[in-house]
Amino acid sequence: MYCELHTNSAFSFLHGGSLPEDLAAAAAAREIKAMAQLDRDNVSGAVRFHLEAKKLGVKPIIGAEVTMYDGTFLPLIPLNLTGYQNLCRLITVAKNRAPKGEHMVRLDDLERYNEGLICFSGSTDDGFIATNIRCSGRDTFLQTQLVERLSEIFKDRFYLELQRHLRRDEEHINRVLMDFSFARNIPLVATNGVTYTDPYTREIADLFTCIRNGVNISNAGRLLSINAERYLKTPTQMRHLFRDFPKALEITNDIAGAIDFSMDHIGYTFPDYEVPEGETMPGFLRRITRKGMYERYGRSLPRKVADQIKKELDMIEKLELCGYFLVVWDIVDFCRRHDIMAQGRGSAANSAVCFCLGITAVDPATSDLLFERFLSEERNECPDIDLDLPSGDDRELVIQYLYQKYGERGAAMTANVITYRQRSAIREVGKVFQVPEAETGKLSKLASHFRAKHDGEFLERVKENSEMELDRRALKFIELVGRIQSYPRHLGQHSGGMIVFKGLLDHVVPLEPASMEGRVIVQWDKEDCADVGIIKVDLLGLGMLAAIRDTINLVEKHSDETIDLAKIPKDDPVVYKTLQKADTVGMFQVESRAQMSSLPKTMPEKFYDLVVQVAIIRPGPIVGQMYGPYVRRRRGEEEVDYMDPRLKPILKKTLGVPLFQEQLLQIAMTAADFSGGEAEQLRRAFGFKRPDKKLPQIIERLMSGMKKKGINKATRDKIAKAVDSFAIYGFPESHSASFALITYASAFLKCHYLAAFTAGLLNNQPMGFYSPATLIKDAERHGQRFAPIDIQKSEYLCSLEGEKDDLVLRIGLMYVKGLRKEVGLRIAEERKRNGPFAHIQDLLRRVPQINKREIRRLSLSGALRFGKEKLDRREALWISEKEIQPVGPLLKKVTEKPGQMPLPLMGEIEELHSDFAVTGLTVSEHPMALIRDVLKRKGISSSEDLKTTKKGTPVSVAGAVICRQRPGTASGVLFISLEDEQGISNFIVMPDMFDRFRKTIIESSYMLIKGVLENNGVSAMVKGMYFEKMSFIEVYGESHDFH
Repeated sequence: MYCELHTNSAFSFLHGGSLPEDLAAAAAAREIKAMAQLDRDNVSGAVRFHLEAKKLGVKPIIGAEVTMYDGTFLPLIPLNLTGYQNLCRLITVAKNRAPKGEHMVRLDDLERYNEGLICFSGSTDDGFIATNIRCSGRDTFLQTQLVERLSEIFKDRFYLELQRHLRRDEEHINRVLMDFSFARNIPLVATNGVTYTDPYTREIADLFTCIRNGVNISNAGRLLSINAERYLKTPTQMRHLFRDFPKALEITNDIAGAIDFSMDHIGYTFPDYEVPEGETMPGFLRRITRKGMYERYGRSLPRKVADQIKKELDMIEKLELCGYFLVVWDIVDFCRRHDIMAQGRGSAANSAVCFCLGITAVDPATSDLLFERFLSEERNECPDIDLDLPSGDDRELVIQYLYQKYGERGAAMTANVITYRQRSAIREVGKVFQVPEAETGKLSKLASHFRAKHDGEFLERVKENSEMELDRRALKFIELVGRIQSYPRHLGQHSGGMIVFKGLLDHVVPLEPASMEGRVIVQWDKEDCADVGIIKVDLLGLGMLAAIRDTINLVEKHSDETIDLAKIPKDDPVVYKTLQKADTVGMFQVESRAQMSSLPKTMPEKFYDLVVQVAIIRPGPIVGQMYGPYVRRRRGEEEVDYMDPRLKPILKKTLGVPLFQEQLLQIAMTAADFSGGEAEQLRRAFGFKRPDKKLPQIIERLMSGMKKKGINKATRDKIAKAVDSFAIYGFPESHSASFALITYASAFLKCHYLAAFTAGLLNNQPMGFYSPATLIKDAERHGQRFAPIDIQKSEYLCSLEGEKDDLVLRIGLMYVKGLRKEVGLRIAEERKRNGPFAHIQDLLRRVPQINKREIRRLSLSGALRFGKEKLDRREALWISEKEIQPVGPLLKKVTEKPGQMPLPLMGEIEELHSDFAVTGLTVSEHPMALIRDVLKRKGISSSEDLKTTKKGTPVSVAGAVICRQRPGTASGVLFISLEDEQGISNFIVMPDMFDRFRKTIIESSYMLIKGVLENNGVSAMVKGMYFEKMSFIEVYGESHDFH
């Protein structure tokens, strides 16, 4: 038999044409018993290949091709764990030596890290030895030196690699390799240097070659393969191809059999926590938990709480997870000592120990949250603890603390595999096929609002929206755009996944520098890390926490008040009244169109109502058709049904509707006598990675368990359907409770500290559902006053001016597009230190870093004010241009009268256009206010008018497009939000209407929509029937468009 020992997958990033799973499937179909995946300079696809190959009965062999100092490639395969560790270290050293995205291995690196590694001489096209044979011609001195050097380094682990792809120069290379083999007793090995599964997939490899080299298909020439021979051949094909060298094929079995390394055993160990002298980790964990327990509950501890904490601590110690909990506690303790907000969420909020350690803010004992959702004996994995931190500098401080504590090689961020999506595929494939940029731009924008399910659907959209001639090349472009979606493009950095290791992490997985200075990433994403048993802690940057932090700081700066979020009243009637009116722009998790539509129906009155509210506008309840019954039952329009009396304690707080994952577990435990661990297995079996092989057995166990409990068939089926409906997307109650705390805090701060809260939001963009322009207009409607950008008064960030009860929000220099942060900070600092700027020359002299473009942007933003005089923007631009543009000798002696400016002053509409073009917002009137009289005469309603208009009335509404949303659960329905000077109006667009008016809907910044009013009141909704672009101002901030 034959084993293929040299394949490149698509994780060779723009080289291989097939995914690891496809290569493993092809190997199984061809009855290849073992196969090696040697991706270039990385093992990013190794875990996926390992898991799929094992499942299919193919022995997975992991290695890599490393880039040598001369740009050629050398294949390396670990024989054992030591070899794998050396491969990881070698890649890490090379990645850190070369510029970002590059790699360079030297021969002395191989001498240092060769133990346990098999080395092949490389492919016949770009391999280390073959390339030197090709380039040196008859001069054999260099090639001989290199072969001898590799033979000395790797000894009997060095093989000369034969390949046959019908290339003209290949047999010459093979003959030279055979001569070396005979002369120096170096064994030969035959491979096919596979880069794709079949000849058809060669097109993808060629496409990637063009993208990698930045050339179009017409100019690619010899960069492309001359044929499609690098596909995965069958053992029979390979025997025929190398019939004159049968030993070179047989040796592949010997090598595969000798390899004693598996990704199942990579040697990862979570670090121990360094406890005080004389203490153990379990003892120290119990001590600090007890201390936190008394701080949280006082000395009169409820028996239920004490029992729960003891149960959890016993379980943690039994599963040897004390170190993990202490490491997470240490991170939270660091945050506490440095006044950084930190809140655990996810299933960690089900743990009373986490609550006592200050990791989470939700009391699971009093909230009846289920610990088994977080941790159980049956689960062979570490629990998941996510920490929300303020985005920005605070979060970076925590990340750097971990790097410092565990060392550069002891801690790293997880990777994020950046894959092709429709938009990126259109852009890059378009360049290869020379599609004009105007066309790819148009199609790319179209893709923002439309996800083609197949090539035919995409072709129809191209016909409708593009002027492209649909010749053979265009059709191939459309085909390949579809084929490469979900293919990996490159490695990025995960938003927050951090892993630490007891020892050197680059012995487990290669490390490489991230694009952000001071960060290191591993070559696996979070799913890969979990699959091989690596424990991560998610340090997630949450913009709302940063906004809340800034709000509190501003309140304390401008008043004598201090705000402790833990002590704010959770029953403030002003907060709940505001929520009930859906007046929630800027509030965490409840500001979406769907939430605004729901809040007046559910009418939250207490904190747990918010917990439900956060969870109910999710795919699970909507797909599972649970939203409607919950709302009707809450409004008293439908009787509560618990399916079985025994489920009433579980479902009572959600009115008989299962909304949370914890309820799934409790239903299984109550109705079918599942243990906590079995119930968690049921939840995981329904997870996103369906189908789970164990799912049928678990469902059968559920049904038989309910039958034994005496539950009749009709009820069993009803329960099973409920479980099936929401288990896929079900939201953890603990997660929802953690989020609800932030929701309430944001609502409380908006209701009582509007100026500070709005400044906090503006200073932490982008975040949330709405643009800064919309946030400002919403705050204005609530009575907040704003002041424009002014170099004499603006800080870099937005700031507050005036007295406590009459604060004005000054827009910061940060909102001048194109103004560098360091320049904005210098302007504010220089003004504070040396006083106001006297004139434009003074500004240029005192802030020498400022460039011509930045001066122009400041002029157009209206920020240039000197003395008491505000310069007209066009006048400011005229004066600044005179100062920054050199005067030639011809005009040097020309004099100009003082104050002479031959351009007209800017009008109101022009100033608005300039505001949005340069800053993305305005503190002047809303653009729609300027034409309200005209709109009234035409019978066009405002957003406020809709609230009192009778349902079913035909209406016309105009406004700025602030949001387009097409949820995956909405069956193609699109939702649009328009804003005018009086508020926001919402529209529903059915798929046929979207198809008919697609171009207008996608491209318009302002729209006139005609339709029928379906709901009135605070959650008015219009069913759109006609759409027309309005062009009096081209832009209004940027709409937030979601899928």
